[in-house]
Amino acid sequence: MAAPDTGIRVEPGSFRDPANRVFHAGDEVLRGLGPEGARDWRALSGSAFFAELLAEGKVCGTEQVDPARLPGWTAVLRHERIPFVSHPYEWSFAMLRDAALLHLEILRRALSAGFTTKDGSAYNLQWRGAAPVFIDVGSFAPLAEGEPWAGYRQFCQTLLYPLLLQAHLGLDFQPWLRARVDGIEPDAMRRLFRGTRRLLPGVPTHVHLHGAMQGRNARASTTEVRAQLRAAGYSRDLALATVRGIDRLIRRLDRRDEGSHWVDYQRTCSYTPRDREEKERFVEAAVRTAGTPRLVLDLGANDGRYARIAARHAAQVVAVEQDPAVVDALYRALRAEGERRILPLVMDLADPSPGGGWRGVERAAFARRARADVVLALAVVHHLALGRNVPLGDLLDQLVAYARPGGRLVAEFVHPEDPMARRLLANKPDGLFPDYRRDEFARLLAARCRIERQQELPCGTRTLYQAVVGG
Repeated sequence: MAAPDTGIRVEPGSFRDPANRVFHAGDEVLRGLGPEGARDWRALSGSAFFAELLAEGKVCGTEQVDPARLPGWTAVLRHERIPFVSHPYEWSFAMLRDAALLHLEILRRALSAGFTTKDGSAYNLQWRGAAPVFIDVGSFAPLAEGEPWAGYRQFCQTLLYPLLLQAHLGLDFQPWLRARVDGIEPDAMRRLFRGTRRLLPGVPTHVHLHGAMQGRNARASTTEVRAQLRAAGYSRDLALATVRGIDRLIRRLDRRDEGSHWVDYQRTCSYTPRDREEKERFVEAAVRTAGTPRLVLDLGANDGRYARIAARHAAQVVAVEQDPAVVDALYRALRAEGERRILPLVMDLADPSPGGGWRGVERAAFARRARADVVLALAVVHHLALGRNVPLGDLLDQLVAYARPGGRLVAEFVHPEDPMARRLLANKPDGLFPDYRRDEFARLLAARCRIERQQELPCGTRTLYQAVVGG
């Protein structure tokens, strides 16, 4: 089923459940429900537990609307729009853990009320700032007694296994999840957790036993497996006990602290207090000039100093930082503050998240999601140009592409004689970057934007620019 050509577009990542599909109509998010999905919704919408989850903000706001909005569907729901869609491989350890715990809480409450969730994917969750929210309302279904949780494998592969990798082995999970949209397979985990590692918390049951059971039942149909479980006495109480056990396991897991140079960057960088004060004033004025921006991108956010300044005036700030340890520290601080306007994400700006999944569009690339009113590129240009050899023109093309037409770009140019630039150049051949000059940066910026103002910081080796994209 598909909506007619009325300006409504289908969400590419919502095709996996035939019972429902998500569409976008302007700023509205609609979900079409087929006959089965509509029956499940009627039962769900009348349940007390679902009303409580909505009231607590743990499930995205949802209401039923006129089915004529999506011809061909039995029922239509309208959901709140999440400020910025992110992917699990862009989250830090604590973010993934909190998302997993919310998923388990929702499943536990659903089971207690006679419902279940049909899948257990990390992609069922998004963020309002530093607070996770469950978005896959179409995943709820009435529970059949003796039926196992259909989402267990997905939960392991996209949530539990990445957490085990980071907690037990100190491996950043983000590259593993980015490489496979369906998560980490049990066979891969079994190879990593051999010998004494087999006995680490959660590994015997959820890696080795899970993998063995999966292999043993590889040729059995879903109906046969369910019949076997019912015959063995599998019940809702046992399912609840399993969920509580996974919850306890995940709460005990934490990120192994391997140390990071960037965690201490604000203390060890070359800014003087006066430089920092002038820079903060410049950034705040630039964001305030944009009115009330719907979205600000802070690229190279580090500890979130400038993201917090932007959040005073913006509806949503996405704070991007390459180092997972730095993002984890920022997220934990924002969570403690109850911050709902700043979303921290893990991303290498020289290798931003590409499109992934089916046809490369099931999970949208970062560049497609980022259409900001204000882009902050502070203390990041020199890292990309000198540290990663990105030509200045190409770099500015990408920064400009992250902004909507008429949006603002706030960029900091670190002069070649700055201590940080000299440090980046120390291991580079002499003369490798002849075009890395302030006048050339300004010329390239003016060719792409209208420069509104610029300011040299008191140190004399850094210049800030505020420019209108497409101006």
